[in-house]
Amino acid sequence: MTTQTFARAFGWLYLAVGLLGFFPGIVQPIPADAPHLAAAVAYGYLLGLFPINLLHNLVHIGVGAWGLASAGSLMTAKRFAKGLAIFYGALAIMGLIPVLNTTFGLIPIYGHDVWLHALTAAVAAYFGFGAGVGVMAKAEEWRKAS
Repeated sequence: MTTQTFARAFGWLYLAVGLLGFFPGIVQPIPADAPHLAAAVAYGYLLGLFPINLLHNLVHIGVGAWGLASAGSLMTAKRFAKGLAIFYGALAIMGLIPVLNTTFGLIPIYGHDVWLHALTAAVAAYFGFGAGVGVMAKAEEWRKAS
């Protein structure tokens, strides 16, 4: 898989997940012991596993649009992958810290979201910082030699 394919695939995936969060049958009600949110509009559990709310859905839609928009060139796809790795890595760490796991009461990022954000960060880091590094170096050498 190329970095551009990664950006396109993750763009569609996050766009779909963001849109699925608006379908009541797919979102289960929150349990009684769920953390309180100041932004509790559409607060629930996507597929009964992942805590979401309206703002969380909008972030997923935004990430999806960003991925699709950046899939057009290797440079922008790499920037997307690097940004996604850093952003979702930070979210995974924040999800482990009780005072931060609701992003100050705005977006739930606890529970199953932690491992999903960590996995997203790891895959994005591979495509942003690892995959194709040799190809990029060879292309740069070839450009300078021309």
